[in-house]
Amino acid sequence: MSDTMQARLKKTVVLVGMMGAGKTAVGKALAIALDAPFLDSDAEIEKAANMTIPEIFERDGEPFFRLKERQVISRLLEKERGILSTGGGAYMAAANRDIISEKGVAVWLNADLDLLWSRVRHKDTRPLLRVPEPLAALTRLYEERVPVYAMADLTVPSDPGISIDDMAMRVIEALKTRPDVLEVQG
Repeated sequence: MSDTMQARLKKTVVLVGMMGAGKTAVGKALAIALDAPFLDSDAEIEKAANMTIPEIFERDGEPFFRLKERQVISRLLEKERGILSTGGGAYMAAANRDIISEKGVAVWLNADLDLLWSRVRHKDTRPLLRVPEPLAALTRLYEERVPVYAMADLTVPSDPGISIDDMAMRVIEALKTRPDVLEVQG
């Protein structure tokens, strides 16, 4: 962002999308560019539970995790305005979509399956991909989730080779279309 442009966040920007879409990395860059706090629902859940997400999935199961996720997202949206990165499955729950629409704005970081696979295939931190055929699992999740992500307030396409900072700038450009979310001065 140029030094002359000032922007004020009026609502929390909630980044949604598949694992590997860049929600955390782009969220951090966006928070710096907009001088806003960065919040990560997965990190908050881990802190509260004193366990990693994979450990929570293994010990308590996905339904328990989704309940905690909803509580954390709700709490974070009640707090200060900022940039909130959510887990890939968070937006799938209607209750989460409702509270995000009510208190913030959902921005879908839309990356295609090939790009997502290139980013997540070597990571073992994804509990939903700890299966014998992770690409098939990712493909199934992608096909299930894309129609729901498409309901987000704003969609920002991600391309192979785009930098994190350029992706953050794409999000800012999309947010400029929403004066109820981002007030630009100067």
